[in-house]
Amino acid sequence: MNHKALDYTALTLAIIGAINWGLIGFFSFDLVAFIFGNLTWISRIIYAVVGVCGIYLISFYMNPGRTAEES
Repeated sequence: MNHKALDYTALTLAIIGAINWGLIGFFSFDLVAFIFGNLTWISRIIYAVVGVCGIYLISFYMNPGRTAEES
C-alpha cells in the first residue's frame, strides 16, 4: 500500500510542531495558542494530531531501509 502522502503529511505536521516548540523554547511564544486560543478544543486537537504524527513517524525507525519511493 502506498503511504507516501501519509508520510509527507505526518512529517510536515511534525515539523510544524517542532517549529512551535522551538518558538516556545527560544521566545516563550506558543504559535498554536496565539492563533487558536490557550487550550481551546481546536488547539487541543492540533496538539493531539501533531502528537499522533510524531508517534507514526517512530515507525520510520522500525524499517530504516524504506525510502519515500518504496512506500
